[in-house]
Amino acid sequence: MGDVVSTHLDDARRQHIAEKTEKILREFLQFYKDQYGVALFNSMRHEIEGTGLPQAQLLWRKVPLDERIIFSGNLFQYQEDNKKWRNRFSLVPHNYGLVLYENKVAYERQVPPRAIINSAGYKVLTSLDQYLELVGNSLPGTTSKSGGTPIFKCPTQFPLILWHPFARHYYFCMMTEAEQDKWQAVLQDCVRHCNNGIPEDSKVEGPAFTDAIRMYRQAKELYGTWEMLCGNEVQILSNLVMEELGPELKAELAPRLKGKLQERQRQWIQISDSVYRMVYERVKVPFEETLSKLQWARPAMEATIRTDMDQIITSKEHLASKIRAFILPKAEVCVRNHVQPYIPSILEALMVPTSQGFTEVRDVFFKEVTDMNLNVINEGGIDKLGEYMEKLSQLAYHPLKMQGCYDKMEPLRLDGLQQRFDVPSTFVFKQRAQILMREQMDNAVYTFETLLHQELGKGPTREGLCKSIQRILERVLKKYDYDSSTVRKRFFREALLQITIPFLLRKLAPTCKSELPRFQELIFEDFSRFLLVENTYEEVVLQTVMKDILQAVKEAAVQRKHNLYRDSVVLHNSDPNLHLLAESAPIDWGGEDGDRGDGSGGSPSPGVPEVAALSEKRRRAKQVVSVVQDEEAELPFEAGSPATPDSVTEIRGLLSQDLRAESAPPASPLLNGAPAQESPQPEAAPETPSPPSSPSWRLPPVKAVDLEPPKPSDQETGEQVSSPSGRPPIHTTTEDSAGVQTEF
Repeated sequence: MGDVVSTHLDDARRQHIAEKTEKILREFLQFYKDQYGVALFNSMRHEIEGTGLPQAQLLWRKVPLDERIIFSGNLFQYQEDNKKWRNRFSLVPHNYGLVLYENKVAYERQVPPRAIINSAGYKVLTSLDQYLELVGNSLPGTTSKSGGTPIFKCPTQFPLILWHPFARHYYFCMMTEAEQDKWQAVLQDCVRHCNNGIPEDSKVEGPAFTDAIRMYRQAKELYGTWEMLCGNEVQILSNLVMEELGPELKAELAPRLKGKLQERQRQWIQISDSVYRMVYERVKVPFEETLSKLQWARPAMEATIRTDMDQIITSKEHLASKIRAFILPKAEVCVRNHVQPYIPSILEALMVPTSQGFTEVRDVFFKEVTDMNLNVINEGGIDKLGEYMEKLSQLAYHPLKMQGCYDKMEPLRLDGLQQRFDVPSTFVFKQRAQILMREQMDNAVYTFETLLHQELGKGPTREGLCKSIQRILERVLKKYDYDSSTVRKRFFREALLQITIPFLLRKLAPTCKSELPRFQELIFEDFSRFLLVENTYEEVVLQTVMKDILQAVKEAAVQRKHNLYRDSVVLHNSDPNLHLLAESAPIDWGGEDGDRGDGSGGSPSPGVPEVAALSEKRRRAKQVVSVVQDEEAELPFEAGSPATPDSVTEIRGLLSQDLRAESAPPASPLLNGAPAQESPQPEAAPETPSPPSSPSWRLPPVKAVDLEPPKPSDQETGEQVSSPSGRPPIHTTTEDSAGVQTEF
C-alpha cells in the first residue's frame, strides 16, 4: 500500500491537496463565523421568548450508563496486507466504535486493540454483488458486473463489508446466516449511532455548523439532503472537502493506475483512504482554532445581544417584511404549482413505514414486560426481579430485538416524488426515524423502571407486584402513545421541510438570489453579526410552505389508521409531577435493589441517617454491567446511555429547534471526538425547550384539551444499554495496513 500511495501521491500532488483543502476550509469557516452569530442570537431570543413544546409524558435518563459493552464476539477479518483471514475478538463499547483485538486473551490482558473503527459514513453490505456495484462505480470508465471477480475472496457465503466512499473498507465474514444477521444488526447500530456526531444539546455550535454546511453547499448550487453529514464536525468537513476534491483526483489518477480491474480498484481505495486521512489532519486544527476564537468572543456577543435585543428583533422584522414583499408572489406561485399538490403523497409515503415502526416498538416493549411479569408469577421471580429488570433496561440497545422495529422503515420510497424533488435517497429519513424509535423505547423503559421502583418501596406481595406491573405497563403505554404521536408529527413536519425547502430555493434562485445583496443596506452594521440576508430569505421561503405542511399533518392526525393524536388531544392523567421521580439516583437493578426480596427496592428506611441515604444514592448510581458474549443463546445487553439522534440532514439547521426540543442532552462524547448522539426525550419538563435555529420557524405547540385518548396501535420506544466498567478508556483509532494505529 505504501508503494502505491507514494507513487501516485508525490510531493507536488500532496502540496496541491493541502492547498485545495485549505481553500475549501477557508471558504467554509467564513460561513461558519457568519452563522455562529446568527445561531447565538436565535438561541438567546428563544430563551427569552420561547413558550416550550407540548409536555412529554415519558421520562428520560439523566445519568447515562457509560463504560458499557454493547456486544462482543468473534469475527473473521480479511487482512489486506497479507491477503489472509484472521479470527478477531471484537466488541462494541458504549461509544459504538467497533474494537478489534488479536484474540480474547489480548483483550483480557488489556493489550492495545488492533483497530477501532469509527463507522460514521459507512454502509453495511451483506453481499459481494452489492460491494462490486459500489466499487465498480468508484472509478471512471469502469462498470460493475454482477458475479465479477471481487477485490477479495470470501471463504464463506456470509460476508459483511463496511464500505465508505472515501475511507478504507473493512471485510468480515461469518460461518452461518444467523451470525451474519446478528453482526449486521450490530454494525448497523454502530453506523446509526456514529452518524449522529453533533450533540443535540449544542444550541449554538450545532446549528451554526449545520447551517454553514448547508449555505456552503448551496453556494456551490448543491441543494437538498446530504448523506455525508455524519460523524463529528471534523469528519463532516473531511467529507465536504473530499466531495469536491475526490472527482478531481479520480479523473487525474485513474488513467495512471496499472493492472487488472480489481487491482486498480484496490489501488484507488488505498489512495482515497490516504487522501482522506491527509484531509482530516489538515482540517482538524484550523477548525478547532476557529471554534475556540468564537467561543472566546461569545461573552461579548451575548452582552451586545442582551443590550440590543429589541432593536435587533425590530431590524430583523423590517428586513423580513421587505424580502417578503419582494419574493412572496413568486414563492406562492411556486408552492401552489410545484409543491402543494404533492405534499399529501410525500406525507403518506413517510407515514406508513414510520407508524409501522413505532407500532412495532410498542409491541416489543409490551411483549418484554408481559414476559417478565409471567416469569415473576410462574418462577417465584420476585427474588429475581432485579435480573429481569436489568435485561429489560437493555432493550433499546439490543440490536436483534430492535432490528424488527428498524426494518419497518426499509420499504420507505418516494418513487417519482424523489426525482421530482431531487432527493438523492431516503437514507437520512430512515435513519432519523430509527433513532427516534430507539429514544422512545428508552424513555418508555426508563419510565417503567422508575414507576416500578417506586412501587417496590411499598413492599408488595408477589401477586400484588404482578398486578402493579400490569397497571404500570398500561400507564406507560398510554404515555408512549401520546409521545409517539408528538414525535412522529414533528418528524413528518421536519421531513417535509427537508424535501420541499431545497426544491423551492433551487426554483427561486435564478430570479431571486441575485437580488438579495441589495437588502444588506437594511441591516445596521452593529447588528450584521446577528442578522444575515440569506438566512432571513430562507425563513421567508419556509413560511410560504409551512401553512400547507401543518395543515397536511393536522389532517393526517384524524386518520385513525396512522394512530396520531389530534393536536387538541392531551392525556387526562398527564402526571405533571412524574418527572420528580427521576430526580433520585439511578436505579441499580443488578445490585441490592434487585436482590432484596422484601419489596423495599433497596430504599433506605426512614430511620437511616441522611448521610447514609446519600451514600446509598451514590452506590446506586454506579451502574453494574457485564460483557455480552456472542456465544450465548440469547443476546443479553447492558443498560446504556441515551445517545441521540440523528445528525441528519442539512436543512436540519432550519428545523433543529423542533428536534432539539424533543431530545435530551446526549449521553457522552465519542472517545474519538464524535459526540454521542442519542438523546432521550426530555422528561415532561416544559421549562427547558431547546432553542430553534430561528424562532420564526418554530412549529406551533400542541393544544391541550381534557380528553381520554384512544388506544392507538402505533408504538415507539427508546432505551439504553450498559456494560462492564473498570477497563481503561478506549481511544478511537484506525489501523493502516502496516499496523500503525492512527487516532481518528
